[in-house]
Amino acid sequence: MAKDKIVYVCSNCGQESSRWIGKCPNCGQWNTFKELHIAADTGTNAAHNAAMTLRHGGAASMFGGNSSPHNHPVNLKSISAKDEPRIDMHDTELNRVLGGGLVPGSITLLGGEPGIGKSTLTLQTILHMPEKQVLYVSGEESAHQIKLRADRLSKGLVDDSAAETDGLSNISVLCETSLEKIFSAIQELKPDIVVIDSIQTIATDAVESSPGSIAQVRECASSLLRFAKTSGVPVLLIGHINKEGTLAGPKILEHIVDTVIQFEGDQHYMYRILRSMKNRFGSTSELGIYEMMQGGLRQVSNPSELLLTDEHAGLSGVAISSAIEGVRPFLVETQALVASAAYGTPQRSATGFDQRRLNMLLAVLERRVGFKLLQKDVFLNIAGGLRVTDMAMDLSVIAAVLSSNVDTPIEPGWCMCGEVGLSGEVRPVDRIAQRVAEAAKLGFSDIILPAYNLKGFNPHKYPINVHPVRKVEEALRALFG
Repeated sequence: MAKDKIVYVCSNCGQESSRWIGKCPNCGQWNTFKELHIAADTGTNAAHNAAMTLRHGGAASMFGGNSSPHNHPVNLKSISAKDEPRIDMHDTELNRVLGGGLVPGSITLLGGEPGIGKSTLTLQTILHMPEKQVLYVSGEESAHQIKLRADRLSKGLVDDSAAETDGLSNISVLCETSLEKIFSAIQELKPDIVVIDSIQTIATDAVESSPGSIAQVRECASSLLRFAKTSGVPVLLIGHINKEGTLAGPKILEHIVDTVIQFEGDQHYMYRILRSMKNRFGSTSELGIYEMMQGGLRQVSNPSELLLTDEHAGLSGVAISSAIEGVRPFLVETQALVASAAYGTPQRSATGFDQRRLNMLLAVLERRVGFKLLQKDVFLNIAGGLRVTDMAMDLSVIAAVLSSNVDTPIEPGWCMCGEVGLSGEVRPVDRIAQRVAEAAKLGFSDIILPAYNLKGFNPHKYPINVHPVRKVEEALRALFG
């Protein structure tokens, strides 16, 4: 009888090693290698048991009816390249992030911090799909808790286009953590969609370790992947975010699945952002925005109108930026506060913006423009609890900091976009036409943009005054005279 194999796996990236290593050679993290016992036939054990469970009672058809135990090479020319019809999730934001809908036979991972609304988003989505039979597997909540949430969401559907559900008869709830029992329920119900909430709570008898461990997550995800690919039934996994901000479990979980979408936002704010981190069937630049309300999550089709307020009129330290996240333009407030340092070392704090980039922009403002901020505390905040990664925010950050430093408000109706380089130049940004069109649509009168972006762009098409600039000094002169 073959002996069990002992390997060491990095809990951060999934790198394997035959011996323990202090520093992972792949991701560079220290003390992340965990000992893992692998049986001689592991890797096929859980999938084999799942297949046996499904074949019990003539369930071979659930794997697509493929009776051949071996795959054979197929000529690339003979393979059909037509797109598979996607499953409409009846959620415009979710469909956009998924690339047009859920692909049959795909496995999707939805990650997010505890309490951010992952289960609410999933349950609300399947409530909108009365035409699909859904198996909702919960390893964390009781059936009574899920029923209470479903009743609340079905009564408080905030989307005007939401259709009334037919008594929730299309959703079956299974409170179970055993993978083998889950596959038995799948064989019995034959659902169109399977939801696992959450993958860290599921365990298989093929692995002797606790749920949530590297071995359990790997084996359960691999078995569910094999089921999805062979049966054509899409599987939606819900995963947790650990304290480091990454998906709990090894990185190999992200490698196994087809799509990784992350639900993020500040629990103290009402806005939530759905990002695509990996998508084999679509673009990873898409973005979905929701508003958390008492009756569930509301899709935000025009985020600019919600992120902008008139309460900042006449106040210093506020600049409006025309940003793009994914492929969607929206205008967002950049708020800054500059004050004399109360202690010896000045503080630099940024919420919703990269702290290191803030330090770089402050250095540019001091070195290239001549404003001394060495003994000043600088606090930066992106309104609405959003985290924006667009480089075009640089110009609004500098404008907001300077506005707060000199205590002079920026005139109403002005917005800006532009990346700032280390020499103080304003570098061009992409999708300039969308940025200008969004600002004009919301009634802004003036916009500052990089001069290089005027090449091939006709500013006279939009009812807004365009101010091209090449350096930071020119932009500040246009704002403050």
